Amino acid sequence: MKFINKIFNKMKYSPSKKKDMLVLGAKFQNQTSKQTDAKEQKNEYRIRDVEKYFRPSCLPILNNRVMDFHFFNPYYDKSYDEIVLPSSLMNSPENTIINYFSILREAANLTRNQIGGCGTVGMAKIPYPVAFNFLTKDFQKKVSYTSYLQSFKGIGHINLIKLNKLPVESHSQTKRFFIELETIEGSSKNLTYFAYYYGYVYLRKEKSIYKIEDITLVGEDFLCAAYHLWQHDAEAVVDIEYGNWCKLVKKRLPTKKDGYIKKIDFEGTDGNEYRFVFFELTNDTDVLVAQYKKGLKAKWELIKIDPEKCLRENK
Repeated sequence: MKFINKIFNKMKYSPSKKKDMLVLGAKFQNQTSKQTDAKEQKNEYRIRDVEKYFRPSCLPILNNRVMDFHFFNPYYDKSYDEIVLPSSLMNSPENTIINYFSILREAANLTRNQIGGCGTVGMAKIPYPVAFNFLTKDFQKKVSYTSYLQSFKGIGHINLIKLNKLPVESHSQTKRFFIELETIEGSSKNLTYFAYYYGYVYLRKEKSIYKIEDITLVGEDFLCAAYHLWQHDAEAVVDIEYGNWCKLVKKRLPTKKDGYIKKIDFEGTDGNEYRFVFFELTNDTDVLVAQYKKGLKAKWELIKIDPEKCLRENK
């Protein structure tokens, strides 16, 4: 009976504060569109099939671990600091992320103004204190549980649709992963809608388990790329930002595409070979996730070139 009462408890919210916005337990960042020299670029990067930018995802979900009533039963009447989770849930970076979002998939924090469904959705708020225990102590100090819960306001469902390990510097103890989320969110219009976010999860090993030390998310806009600029296109980014601005591209080779992963190799004006890796989002825009230069032993070495710095220096 307590379990049922917990699900149907009235939702209480603390007022939002104007600092770093927290969404889905992550620092939220606005999707940026660089305006620099946009009018000077050729129209060839804008004459594309714009219909693709409006399409939603058809990818299968990855957070499909079964987290039913039996899983949550030991935790339903406990606060987050009374919960001890099995180490098997976090015995690898991938397991930590998939289990974390599998738990959140069962959660819902719909409100009177952001409603959805036709009754209780999932396990309501019961999964949130469980998920909070996937975060490192340092993360929990930066983000209180109250703020964490508030960040899911209006969210009825979360699907993890992309998960990909990213390279880090060899000396780094942090594991870094790219993610893309599909959410179903409530509204005041008596309907629910899909929203998409991409971002990065950072994990650190604590003894034998991996915990989340940070998450950042960016919301996806389905109207911007169809009508404006060229920065959403991987080939245009390489040609303009690293070619025109940095004067680095001598010859760009054909793009290699494998699913949502795009690899663009080019010969540099400095005689080196380069490879830039982009991920294609659900709104069909491209995000640069890694830059490489071929080293002396013909191995790809992780680098970071800032095209904005090139632009400033060339003015």
